[in-house]
Amino acid sequence: MPQIRIKDAALYLGVSDDTVRRWIDNGTMEASKDDSGRTVVDGLALATLARDHAVLPEDPSGVGRSARNRFVGLVTNIVMDTVMAQVELQCGPHRVVSLMSSEAVRELGLELGSVAIAVVKATTVIVETPGTRS
Repeated sequence: MPQIRIKDAALYLGVSDDTVRRWIDNGTMEASKDDSGRTVVDGLALATLARDHAVLPEDPSGVGRSARNRFVGLVTNIVMDTVMAQVELQCGPHRVVSLMSSEAVRELGLELGSVAIAVVKATTVIVETPGTRS
């Protein structure tokens, strides 16, 4: 199983190092020592904790759909000409950019600060892993 250092676990969870240490101290998360004597957490346990404690905004649309990847966020930027538009959403820690017609922006009533849902249904999703550490 992969072992994740406390500082990296905190980064992946979006919390401070101290929060991860508190979770270890109160039993929310188990830790061990690596070969260098550093405190580490199990990668699978970290992934499970991240999934179980994810705070996802409620999808306000009430629409049923087959796409499972929905990101509720706020419109942070719109670049629009007469035909096309680029709309940027901030969905939690994720920036999502969509290209659409200017007509669609007007019909949806998108404006800076409005709530919108990015729905992603793709046949190709590329997964990358970080380089190896020494």
